[in-house]
Amino acid sequence: MNVLLTVVLVAQMLSALGMIGLILVQHGKGADMGAAFGSGGSGSLFGASGSANFLSRTTAVLAAVFFVCTLALAYFGNARPQTGSSVLEGSTLTAPAPATPASGAAQIPGTAVPVPAPARTSVPAAPGVPDSGQIPTK
Repeated sequence: MNVLLTVVLVAQMLSALGMIGLILVQHGKGADMGAAFGSGGSGSLFGASGSANFLSRTTAVLAAVFFVCTLALAYFGNARPQTGSSVLEGSTLTAPAPATPASGAAQIPGTAVPVPAPARTSVPAAPGVPDSGQIPTK
């Protein structure tokens, strides 16, 4: 099974790289107009319009191979074992127990448990300044 998956994955990668190369080599639709009026292309390997047909067909074949390989990898990746066992069934790891909150209000999402405010400590006043706890006014 692993050999089959490796072969399908290699075929998918080679078809993807081939498609990238062929798409980058192809000319745009505007380049065909210039070739029709005799500017370049007539002395090429495939002729004036032969390269477009060959490259387009090869790209379509590689796209079909890529699509089939992708579907095959998705099918094999989703295939379940026949025993019905889970991936985590053979695991020896245990999940930590969730911490239980102290009060019922902490169990409601979006509510915070009120934290008691720290006790206010008084700072001794500087010598010669009355200790009224307020900002002195003139």
